[in-house]
Parts: sequence; structure tokens; C-alpha cells
Amino acid sequence: MDLRYTDEELAFREEVREFFRTELPEDIRRKMINGQVPVKEEINRWQKILNRKGWAVPGWAPEWGGTGWDAVKLHIFKEAMHLAPAPEPLTYNVNMIGPVLIAFGTEEQKKCFLPGIANLDIWFCQGFSEPGAGSDLASLKTRAVRDGNDYVVNGQKLWTGTAHEADYMFCLVRTDPDVKKQKGITYLLIKMDTPGISVRPVVTLDGVPHTNEVFFDNVRVPVKNRVGEENKGWDYAKYLLGNERIGIARVGLSKSRLNRARERAANVTVDGKPLAENSRFRERLAAIEVELKALEITNMRVIDEVKRSAGNAQDPKASILKIKGSELQQAATEVLVEVSGRDVARSETGFLMGDEPPIGPDWAVTAAHNYFYHRADSIYGGSNEIQHNIIAKAILGL
Repeated sequence: MDLRYTDEELAFREEVREFFRTELPEDIRRKMINGQVPVKEEINRWQKILNRKGWAVPGWAPEWGGTGWDAVKLHIFKEAMHLAPAPEPLTYNVNMIGPVLIAFGTEEQKKCFLPGIANLDIWFCQGFSEPGAGSDLASLKTRAVRDGNDYVVNGQKLWTGTAHEADYMFCLVRTDPDVKKQKGITYLLIKMDTPGISVRPVVTLDGVPHTNEVFFDNVRVPVKNRVGEENKGWDYAKYLLGNERIGIARVGLSKSRLNRARERAANVTVDGKPLAENSRFRERLAAIEVELKALEITNMRVIDEVKRSAGNAQDPKASILKIKGSELQQAATEVLVEVSGRDVARSETGFLMGDEPPIGPDWAVTAAHNYFYHRADSIYGGSNEIQHNIIAKAILGL
């Protein structure tokens, strides 16, 4: 197995890096470097730049705007995006609902939704988790009852990212409570301004309302907004959750954070010397970088296997990438907090002291914010505990 890039792939990598250097708006780049979260307008603006280039939905089928890149080129693109650093395309649109509609949607649904999804003219959110149905998603209780040409939906969703900004939700609902729990679930597209929907923000540990509770009170959803067959929604959800393997480790993102930590440590003084010269700090940084290099090699092996299988094999080693990738993302945010030192004590993360303004540079102000937000890395996308179970069953045969 040769894990080195070919000459063609190296040329492609330079083309992609040059695009990010020249086309990413500087105000957005600066926010990303400082660890700030881009707002909806900035994400929309960047997505439209990508779409004009033809790179907004690289993993999609070419007939719907995709690039036709293989697994290696997709990896190169995503790593360059993280290193730029640039905002990722809205994952609910590009990596989740888009591929599901391409695989299972009607022609009418594809024509209606896919162009707007790619250009971010339509924002989707994900209506999967509920109270008591997170890792055990098949236990969901939100109910949909057929009434003529509509489904009437009642229930609650939880941890729904961007629900307060979204135009639509792709939502799992129970349509048959009398069969095995995985068999009675249906997949609906629900317009978020439909009467009966209410959204309540959930403030997470970093002091910001990233996610939401969503309540459905006799919400009418047209049957034409059902994806695939009634009671087959679990199959479509499994396809969605298994679809995103390339980039799940986010090696480039962790590299970018460690690079910033190293650069900033040169300008932070501890006991009269730059933190970058502190032996304990250097050992900590080196240990993470060694693990990151090992993860990168494993990632390339999985990518090579995906390429050889033409993307058709569901590789359980993706669970290894998810576990270690999330752990190293968290470790990188910890290092940035360490570099920030006392400046994070009074930051825009809910830890301001009285009415005093935040102190220190912009990147230090957001360090604690990112540290707390990324505690969730090991939970979302399938918790690391669930990934360990997958590894035990599929790889170790336990």
C-alpha cells in the first residue's frame, strides 16, 4: 500500500490551497484564525463562492453539482479547507440531507431542494435526537399520523443545531408504534415556519445557544415531503450516518489549531521566557503531534480502502477515526487554553467578571469558548462509547 500522493494529486493540492489563499474573504479568514464562529451571512457568502467554483458539494454525484473527485481528492480538499482555515459547508445540507435525497428522494424533491441546498438558499437542520433517544435513536417517540394528504406530527426534538436559523428540518418520526422500533420510523422534510412548531434555545457549557429544543403541536406536513417509503426511515438514517467517512478525523483542523498554539506560544511569556521554550509545554505539544501523525496515517489507509472499494464498503475503521479524531480535537483546544493563560478568565464565554470588558487578544478571548464547545466532539456524530461498541463487534469480533 503506497500512501504517498501522486504527482497529479500534489498538483491538485496546490490548486486547492491557492484557491483558499486567494478566494476566502479576509474578514472570514481572520474570524476563523481567532477561533470565532462565523455567522449565517458569512457562511452563506463563502458557500456561494464555493458554488460558483463548482466545489460547494464535492461529494455529490456530478449530475447534481458534485465534482466526481475520488476519496483522495476529497481528503485533500477538506484538509486544505481546515488549514486555510475556512468555514466548512453546512454539514446538515451538504453531508446529510443532500446525499439522502440523491439516493432516495423523488425527482420532484431533488429538483426542488438540491440546488438550494448546494447554494445555501435553503438551510436544513437535523431532527433526530429526543429526550431519551440520543445514542439509542430508534427509541424516538415523536409521532406522525397520516391524515389525507398530510402527516400530523406531535412530539419533541432535542439538541437541534441551527433550528433557530433553518428553513427546513429533516426529521425522523414514528408512524407505526406496533412493530419493532427500527421498523416503524418515517423520514420527513418539515418546513420550520409551519404552524405548531416552536423552537427554544439550549445554552451549552460555553454559554452560547448553539442547539435547540423543537416542539411539534399538531404540525401538518404534506405527504409529498416524505423521503422514500413510509416506515423505512431508519434505513435512510443509517445511510446518512454512514455516508460521511472522508474527513471524519478532521486531521487538518487539529493541525491548524496546533500550528496556532505554537505560533502564539512564542509571544506568551512565562517566568520571563517565551512559553514556546517551556519544556513541559513542548513535551505536551510533541505528544499530541505524534498521536496526530499516527491518526493521519490511519486516515490515509482508510481513504485508500475507500478508494479501492469505489466508496461502496462501509468501513468500521471509520469509528477509530471518529474516536481518536475527536480526542485530538479536544486536546488541541486544551493547548490553546493553556497558551491563553489568564486572558481566558475574563472572556466572551460566560465567565466575565462583573462589568469588566474582556482582556487580551481576540484569539485568547475565544480560547475557553472553543474548549468548552468542543467537549461535545466525542458525543455528536455517534458518541465515542457507541463507536467503541462498533469496533468491538465489527473489527474484534467480540
